[in-house]
Amino acid sequence: MLRYTIPLIVFIGLVLFFADGLQRDPRQVPSPFIDKPAPELGVPRLKTPDQEIYRSDLLGKPALINVWASWCVACRAEHEVLLRLARETQLPIIGLNYKDKREAALQWLANLGDPYTTIAVDADGQVGIEWGVYGVPESFLLDPQGVIRYKQIGPLTWKVVEEELIPLIQSFETQGG
Repeated sequence: MLRYTIPLIVFIGLVLFFADGLQRDPRQVPSPFIDKPAPELGVPRLKTPDQEIYRSDLLGKPALINVWASWCVACRAEHEVLLRLARETQLPIIGLNYKDKREAALQWLANLGDPYTTIAVDADGQVGIEWGVYGVPESFLLDPQGVIRYKQIGPLTWKVVEEELIPLIQSFETQGG
């Protein structure tokens, strides 16, 4: 009897484990970077490639880092949300153009509009690796001290902006940051 009981218990445990995993939102992958200082950038800017952007450039107020590419279909879906966010808030949106061609990125912005305060270029994907990027689009909300407080895997929606980002930004203000 014991010979069949142990495998049955293991099997039931595995079923419960996998059933729990299937209930979770795949975009809610916990990031080891939450509540840690954002990694360095140190890469050229898209529009002024002779100038670089650094983590220190992001300090002093909250900022949204949005990882995107002109070849990314989901980025196109997210773009209207970013344009609205830029119009309706004072939140700086820093683009991180990921593994893209400069000309294609500039053309994409010319066609669709540019919600970004500035755009860093991650031509080889190294910055993305340091930031823990799984793919594009992804977004990171930084507090005024440059600490990552939220990560969104996949396109931002206005619901996420209203329910996640805006309350966090307001909490920075109440904390004196």
